[in-house]
Amino acid sequence: MQELTKAEEQIMLIIWQKKKCFVKEILPELPDPKPAYNTVSTIVRILEKKEFVGYEAFGKTHQYFPIISKEEYKNLKTDNLITSFFGGSTSSMLSFFMKEKKMDIKQIDELLKELKK
Repeated sequence: MQELTKAEEQIMLIIWQKKKCFVKEILPELPDPKPAYNTVSTIVRILEKKEFVGYEAFGKTHQYFPIISKEEYKNLKTDNLITSFFGGSTSSMLSFFMKEKKMDIKQIDELLKELKK
């Protein structure tokens, strides 16, 4: 699985949220200035080629749905972040967030509880 561009990610977030949708249902969810319908349609077709979405045909129009879950993609992004910026070390990443993002003990406790699940 490959990472998505910012525009692809933005549209994929909408598809994950809606679960099933037509391109015309994606457009209102995008921030202003809204891209053209054809632009969104092209990005959705790219997502299809990348095997992130599938579709069901209704005549000439398609209803799109996610093939890759948001959780699967989140894991890929996290793994890439850890590998690219923290040398594959989760402890280095945690240390960074503790120092740079000034995590307090309560937040660290919550994180540890989540990791134990």
